[in-house]
Amino acid sequence: MFNAVDHIAIAVEDLDKAIELYQKTLGFKVTHREHIEGYDVDIATIEVGGTAIELLEGKSDRSAIRRFVQTRGPGLHHIAFVVEDIEKSLQTLRSQGVKLIDEVARPGKENSRVAFIHPKSTQGVLYELVELPPRG
Repeated sequence: MFNAVDHIAIAVEDLDKAIELYQKTLGFKVTHREHIEGYDVDIATIEVGGTAIELLEGKSDRSAIRRFVQTRGPGLHHIAFVVEDIEKSLQTLRSQGVKLIDEVARPGKENSRVAFIHPKSTQGVLYELVELPPRG
């Protein structure tokens, strides 16, 4: 079902300060920035040896990322896996009794479709499924 790791997500308090840390101190380069309205989050993607690290800043109190940072502090938020067919993957997980945060896929970054698996079903780790957009 899982084809590859799509990204590792880190929740941050201030995206610009986090970008400065990753670029100036660690020498990484931001390859993508985007605001995702459905999650009320700003993201910046950093590529490291073929692996994407996604920095996330919640932009309002309705953002789950902001609530996460306020409760737990900044840090690792989730790991995302590429799936070929997100609806089929969700159906398979549901049939196995896995608790889902998203029963149907939602829009994600760069026209992807995403859904989250509840950490209660995965020993406390939040996982995201990512169906990449068709290549045209």
